[in-house]
Amino acid sequence: MLTMQQSEEPSDCTYVLVTGANTGLGFATCCRLADEFLTTRPTSQSLKLIVSTRSAKKSKDTVARLQHHVSSSPHTKAISASRISFHAVQLDLTSLRSVRVAAQELLSSVPTIDTIICNAGIAGPVIINWPQAFWAAIFDPIYSVTFPYFARGSLGLLTKPQLTTAPAKNATESSAVSTSSSISSGASEPLLGEIFSANIFGHYLFAHALTPLLAHASHPPARIICVSSLDTPDYAFSLTDLQGLTTTQAYHSSKRLTDILALTASLPTSKPYTDKFFTPPGRSRPLAPHPRFYVCHPGICATDIFPLIFILKWMKILTFYVARWLGSPWHSISTRKGACAPVWLALAAQETLDSLEEQGGLGKWGSATDAGGSERVRRTEVDGWGYGGKVGQGTEFGNKGRRRGAKDLTVEDREAFEDLGREAWKEMEALREEWEERLG
Repeated sequence: MLTMQQSEEPSDCTYVLVTGANTGLGFATCCRLADEFLTTRPTSQSLKLIVSTRSAKKSKDTVARLQHHVSSSPHTKAISASRISFHAVQLDLTSLRSVRVAAQELLSSVPTIDTIICNAGIAGPVIINWPQAFWAAIFDPIYSVTFPYFARGSLGLLTKPQLTTAPAKNATESSAVSTSSSISSGASEPLLGEIFSANIFGHYLFAHALTPLLAHASHPPARIICVSSLDTPDYAFSLTDLQGLTTTQAYHSSKRLTDILALTASLPTSKPYTDKFFTPPGRSRPLAPHPRFYVCHPGICATDIFPLIFILKWMKILTFYVARWLGSPWHSISTRKGACAPVWLALAAQETLDSLEEQGGLGKWGSATDAGGSERVRRTEVDGWGYGGKVGQGTEFGNKGRRRGAKDLTVEDREAFEDLGREAWKEMEALREEWEERLG
């Protein structure tokens, strides 16, 4: 754990936790949070940025770079920079023991958390059909780099064992490992998907463990902001394969599940399970009010979540710009522009968010741009939910920002999505309780 304090904090301090803060979108989100906080909040208010990385070295480096950004930003005066302070914690979301230790450190070192931005994630190894990719970039330039159909992930990636020191296996090679949820002395450790754990389940356990800190932020309620992806098709996820172990679309499966959980968290059908999730450890009653779940995505950013060699990386960025110039609304390209939606959700007045949801329903918010790169936050279509869970809603973008074959929302689709959300919450709560019992 590393604490960097620039000065004594004013009493009116906002605490924001960002996971995966050392690179890419996570680091850009921290920089933009600091800049917009300083330019939009009264000078009596301060911001404590809690950043998570996987190692103490990365934490120290990240805090140093953030301090340099704040002190050298054109938005910052010397007196304003003192309003931003940092706290770092080491967190490996693929290690459930690391999740527990990180939560315990924060419970003992910070008084509250107003917002958690669940940004950290991995894609795993990606296999690209390069002939198809080059063909698509020439003849299908907008759609193919918005909803790429020429890539697939690896199958059945697992975390290292959580309870033993045995080497991790691929799920397809682990038939001898029990997947039963029964817990008995001598029972084998169940499979835990690496991408599932890094992208959603680690965050899920982490947020639950931090509910005592979220309880202090009740006016307005605390926020849990889940960073998803633009590309979350319904066919990528199945309840029978919650962890995405039997699909080559494990990344998209995890992001689809992220959308489902966030958009159904406040629905009455999910309440029996969200009440359990929001009941702090050792207590018998859930937080009242519940913290609010929000879901967003960065658009199409040129990050290294899918690593490429130098020349291919710059070819990718060029195709992104071409797509934007040709009318794509979703090619934010830079991580700073990609951070537009999560930062807006973190800093917007609660009354603003409540009003938007009252008018248009619970939405998935995306970082969008026009052809010139001017940024804004816009609703994003979700299969089975539409733009806000309301039948008849349209989009300002037309088909350029929409998946081919997407259907307008129907009453039946909405009901099926609610049912899926309830079952997903049920399964996640069962998995959380199982692993918490196994970890002791």
